Amino acid sequence: MNNPQNTNGNKELAAFAGGCFWCMVTPFEEIPGIISITSGYIGGHTDNPTYEQVCTETTGHAEAVQIAFDPDIMSYEKLLDIYWRQIDPTDTGGQFHDRGSSYRTAIFYYSEEQRVQAEASKVALDKSGRFDKPIATEIVPATEFYPAEEYHQDYHKKNPFRYKMYRRGSGRADFIKAHWNTDKDKKKLKEKLTPIQFEVTQNSATEPPFENEFWDNEQEGLYVDIVSGEPLFTSKDKFDSGCGWPSFTKPVNTGIITEVEDLAYGMIRTEVRSRNADSHLGHVFNDGPQPTGLRYCINSASLRFIPIERLEEEGYGSYRSLFEDK
Repeated sequence: MNNPQNTNGNKELAAFAGGCFWCMVTPFEEIPGIISITSGYIGGHTDNPTYEQVCTETTGHAEAVQIAFDPDIMSYEKLLDIYWRQIDPTDTGGQFHDRGSSYRTAIFYYSEEQRVQAEASKVALDKSGRFDKPIATEIVPATEFYPAEEYHQDYHKKNPFRYKMYRRGSGRADFIKAHWNTDKDKKKLKEKLTPIQFEVTQNSATEPPFENEFWDNEQEGLYVDIVSGEPLFTSKDKFDSGCGWPSFTKPVNTGIITEVEDLAYGMIRTEVRSRNADSHLGHVFNDGPQPTGLRYCINSASLRFIPIERLEEEGYGSYRSLFEDK
């Protein structure tokens, strides 16, 4: 996956093994600062291994993703945080339904600075008490990285149905939900958020129309997830739909949200959730204006608004270009 708009001439590499590399692409894609993501093989002793060779565990390689990123926009520490949330770091025999050393977890560092940051993040995760077993993920020097065969690149886009079935059946999604959306996490959020913010983001509640913070906000700026701060929508794509909630024609990037079928209240709707924090945001409908024809109907309580003049101060300076006329 290439993301040319993120190239500022400053590039570093990161490599993470987390089981099947198909599932390790989507958590990182379409995030500002990510230049490219390549599925491949690393950590072995055979030149130019094939997928079949790696699967037989004769080459010593692990399935992994190599990420090219701009450190001025996306920090290595943030990449580590995303990585830990995708895996079972206590499993020494593979990942979920995929067993064997080729599916092991590992962080392959490209510099001493990366090694130090990776070790620190591993210690912090171990001490957090989130898992009842020791963190077993290896932190080792990066060796030669070999891109996988072309059919493996962007597999989730080429074979979306099979990918979704595989990811769901592997047990990865259930594991992530069980370990990163715990009662302990919710207790902390309850202290951080207002009651309506907590009910909306964590329990999929809906705030009253026309009686919420941003439904008629006309300021120019960026709307981010109230829980995680991940950028979601901009004022450039906001419009008055008359429904009483903030409405947008599109998100900042399609990859920063997830869409889930919602059958509650006898209706068939498409729920919208933030990708990293898994916050309930609202719903998306097909009655919006062009060019997308979509209406993202979002609860104000799930959002924090950052005026354009405070983007740099708040750490979102890289998003200023979104407000420039093309």
